[in-house]
Amino acid sequence: MSQPYGPPDRPGAWTGPPQPGPPPSPQPAPRQPSPAQQSGPAQPGPQPRQRPSAFKDFFNGVGYLLRGIGWVARHPAQWLFGLIPALIVLAVYVAALVFLAYRIDDLAGWVTGFADGWSDAARTSVRVVAGIALYGSALFFAIITFTAMTLLVGDPFYESIAVRVEESQGGAPPEPDVPLLVQIGRAVKDALILGAVALVFAIVFFACGFLPVVGQTVVPVVAALVSGYFLAGELTSIALERRGLRRRDRFARLKAHRPLAVGFGAATFVVFLIPLGAVLAMPGAVAGGTLLARERLADDPSAEAGLTSPG
Repeated sequence: MSQPYGPPDRPGAWTGPPQPGPPPSPQPAPRQPSPAQQSGPAQPGPQPRQRPSAFKDFFNGVGYLLRGIGWVARHPAQWLFGLIPALIVLAVYVAALVFLAYRIDDLAGWVTGFADGWSDAARTSVRVVAGIALYGSALFFAIITFTAMTLLVGDPFYESIAVRVEESQGGAPPEPDVPLLVQIGRAVKDALILGAVALVFAIVFFACGFLPVVGQTVVPVVAALVSGYFLAGELTSIALERRGLRRRDRFARLKAHRPLAVGFGAATFVVFLIPLGAVLAMPGAVAGGTLLARERLADDPSAEAGLTSPG
């Protein structure tokens, strides 16, 4: 029995019986969306963290010194332990500075021999300036090398303090597998290099001290900032050397965080200018340098390329 033919699906469509002919060509399968299309619009990746401004980083560096002093205040036994090498080195440095103060007039006269034929007032004035510049340069040199020499003499003391600080923050890295004599040789070499650099800067600051007004105002500030940078390098050396970083690598880290390092070191420099400040604050400065190295300098500076500059 034949089936009735229904109404056309659309006007003009054939509703009769199917006609013989070639089979219909296969239709292409619908294109499936890619996983990225199925998941919708691309989600933004993690945004790079912004580095603090230089001004803020400078005061963050000051904060690390305060944190270090606070740490030794909570651990008075470590503070007393760290005073021993600082007292030994201080005795030698004080003797040298007292001797320099006793002979400063002769040294100023020798440096300003060109003023022998000047009037008394002019000759006295230039020699007073020379004496101030000489003693200021010696003080600058002493403060920078004091830290290096104290760390060299008291390496076992400050190594112990640095490890205690790291353990209080979650754990210290293992000690590098380097023979003791090699470590001592590197420390002596670093101290000599730092002393040579400090001597060059001391000569420059001595010469600039003769500049009217600038030599007595701007030069001391610049000297504090420069010495602070090198102090930061010395005070963070224990924690960074424990991570296998040599002098060149350590200063690469400091360069990547220069305002932070200068803030920490300049604050330390100012504290060291206070009578007995270099001795009393030395353990706290080592603790602060360890915290600074652990939290901000331990990462590879190449990672800083992903940081956005402050707006």
